Amino acid sequence: MSLYGVLRSGVSGMNAQSNKLGTVAENIQNSSTTGYKRASTEFSSLILPSSEGNYNSGSVTSRVRYTIAEQGPIAYTTSPSDLAISGNGFFVVTDPGGSPYLTRAGNFVKDGRTGNLVNAYGFTLMGYKLGEGAVNPSLNSLDGVVPVNMSSFAMQASGSTKGTFKGNLPDGADVAVPPAVTKQSSLQVYDKVGNPIKIDISLSKISPTEWSITVANGSDPASPLTGTTSMNLTFNADGQITGPAVLSFGIPGGEPFDLDMSGMTQLAGEYNVTGQANGNAPSAVKDVEFASDGTVYAVYEDGTRVGAYRIPLANVSSPDNLSPRAGNVYETTAQSGGYQVGFPEMSGFGSIASGALEGSNVDIGTELTAMIEAQTSYTANSKVFQTGSELLDVLMNLKR
Repeated sequence: MSLYGVLRSGVSGMNAQSNKLGTVAENIQNSSTTGYKRASTEFSSLILPSSEGNYNSGSVTSRVRYTIAEQGPIAYTTSPSDLAISGNGFFVVTDPGGSPYLTRAGNFVKDGRTGNLVNAYGFTLMGYKLGEGAVNPSLNSLDGVVPVNMSSFAMQASGSTKGTFKGNLPDGADVAVPPAVTKQSSLQVYDKVGNPIKIDISLSKISPTEWSITVANGSDPASPLTGTTSMNLTFNADGQITGPAVLSFGIPGGEPFDLDMSGMTQLAGEYNVTGQANGNAPSAVKDVEFASDGTVYAVYEDGTRVGAYRIPLANVSSPDNLSPRAGNVYETTAQSGGYQVGFPEMSGFGSIASGALEGSNVDIGTELTAMIEAQTSYTANSKVFQTGSELLDVLMNLKR
């Protein structure tokens, strides 16, 4: 047996255990790091050829392995922009230079300078823009993703396009001869820029089974409504409406508008009607909501929710072979495979929880046990090296 082989084995063993202690130390110090994935050191033997009666001591090699695919615990927070992934997938983020990375660290906050959502490590959350300018995402590419920007949620107004007018018209009402307005109501709608317009609705009973309905611009009679502004509503013996029951007219400065009256009845009761219309006056954003399917909604002061972005999830064939980088992010490698892009809750991808964070998957008890094992093995290997060194000294002294 070669004494140099013994020395080599001792040094090799100490180096391997040093690597193990290094991963243990990293795990312990990151046990509270959001989205951190545990590293471990695995060993394999390096066998050298030996002859009969003369053993040639080999050595040991070490390899660091990451448990990136292993889910960490989910903890809930008070910040709605904290995002946690349950299941497969990673957030797509970029560094200040625009290079893309993958991460499970979803502790995002609004950057006051840019308005972008940025996590604690300075990486910007990326998503696909919805509405005007929306793109169709590629299944294996990150083309088309843009920063999720809170400042892009501007004040908005929308013109009214449809509404309903329903309720009961009294069966016992007198028929007006000549026809006269027996009842009048109003409905508020909005033009394209959010100006409110009052629509006056006049009703006249013209026969035992018919009512005439007329609409007019109650805000400005000098600017009349266009299109069909009047029609007759006909009721059967059961008091249910028959025939056409939709008025289609144009709102001044607004959109074509359909007023649906199919919910009207003529029963032996009092006059009792309700109405509503879509559209809204100019309204500012008061909040942002994140749905489990990755949709980012701007919530306006009037209660309107508008989808502005959709956050994708990206995955690879072998997540444990991703390459870790500073800032708790990962890059793809030849061993991990390329990007597979989808949306939360789609097949093969997890869901997103708002107001929650994924914690580290490090178990302190396991790490302390591994540290003791590494310390014991390191000490034993140092004894091997020390013994080999002493034997080599004896051999050198014999030569003298």
